[in-house]
Amino acid sequence: MGHREKIYFGWYIVITASIITLLTNGLRLGIGPLEKPIISDLSMSRIEFSSIIAISMIVYGFGMPIAGMLLKRFSIRSILLAGMVLACGAILWTVVSNNTVSFLFSFGILLSLGLSFMSPVALTPIISHWFIRKRGQALFYMTTGAMAGIAVVTPLETALIHAVGWKYTLLFFGALFIFLVIPAVLFIIREAPEEIKTATGNRNINLSKKGSQIQPKITLKNALKTKAYWQIVIGLFACGFSMNLLGSHGVPMLTDHHFSATTASFSVGLIGFTAIFSTLAMGTIADRFPRKNILCLIYVVRGLGFLGLVFAATSLQLYIVAIIGGLVWAGSTATASAILSDLYGVQLVGILYGWAYFGHQIGGAVGTFLGGWGYETFGTHVVSFGATAILLMFAGLVSFRLPSRLSMPNLPMNNKEVQTKG
Repeated sequence: MGHREKIYFGWYIVITASIITLLTNGLRLGIGPLEKPIISDLSMSRIEFSSIIAISMIVYGFGMPIAGMLLKRFSIRSILLAGMVLACGAILWTVVSNNTVSFLFSFGILLSLGLSFMSPVALTPIISHWFIRKRGQALFYMTTGAMAGIAVVTPLETALIHAVGWKYTLLFFGALFIFLVIPAVLFIIREAPEEIKTATGNRNINLSKKGSQIQPKITLKNALKTKAYWQIVIGLFACGFSMNLLGSHGVPMLTDHHFSATTASFSVGLIGFTAIFSTLAMGTIADRFPRKNILCLIYVVRGLGFLGLVFAATSLQLYIVAIIGGLVWAGSTATASAILSDLYGVQLVGILYGWAYFGHQIGGAVGTFLGGWGYETFGTHVVSFGATAILLMFAGLVSFRLPSRLSMPNLPMNNKEVQTKG
């Protein structure tokens, strides 16, 4: 009698990471529904609010390489718990804020730092350690959490704000952090398979299901000198620019274009909902085709989607654009992180991805600020959304020119082979 093969535990970690990412990215990118009620309650202008969100993006980006460096000294469990404590404390501070300065330090700085400790940058190295042959697929599946965050959190926030106000809405999400992160840390998250960790004493070991991995012993200094790394950074800058522009100004832009708040939030949520299924589909091909080609396609089609959003005139047009945009909304960060692992090895992926994602957040800060400044200066959203489309097209071209492997002839190789079931 045969018996059913046990599910590899790494997939449970992927599922858990997806849920955590759903909550963190959903709250971070779902700021749109909160914008108008917070502006009204705290008597802020759009430029002031946009500036605070821009600062929060930079703090979020700066916190990621910090999390990557801390992972070399502390466990992922400690980092996740620290992030949860910071985020929940920031939410409590935010709901009692009554002025712009207090909102800046609570929501803009402290919350962003806490969310960065629970971000994909903190979770990507762990998944990269558990997977090699299916690394792209696993990272794509984790990205479904981010897309589900957009799909679920944006309309949920809109409904909760109408029902109980923005302050109780934030408290609700704080409670979700407590009830999701603590069980995940206690029962699911593990650094590496016990048999590998016990045998080697090294939690940063490379894992493979049916083989081994040979990776260059490249240093951080050498990695930062390579052209390929900065090509990835340029793409992530465009990604952050576009995603945070939509997250911060997508719903307000659509309501300014005379769509109802429900239609606007539903269309943004539809992008994330579609992206869940497109991410699952793209995850199945992520390890079969050149990753740089996939990354190029994502950026170019997403750029066209931004033009469609700003020029949509009817609800039907808006929904069609949202569905098309959702097909390529996901996967840029997953593909970029997988390319980083392929080119530089899993030993450096945490810190390299952390600093690359800092570029993502600088882009997010610029995009968020441009969204508010462009509208108040020119009275139109075409400036910010049009600039995003151009930037994404350029990122697609740069990504297409990424190398398949590093050209560093004198680089020593690590031939250590490790066998495992995962």
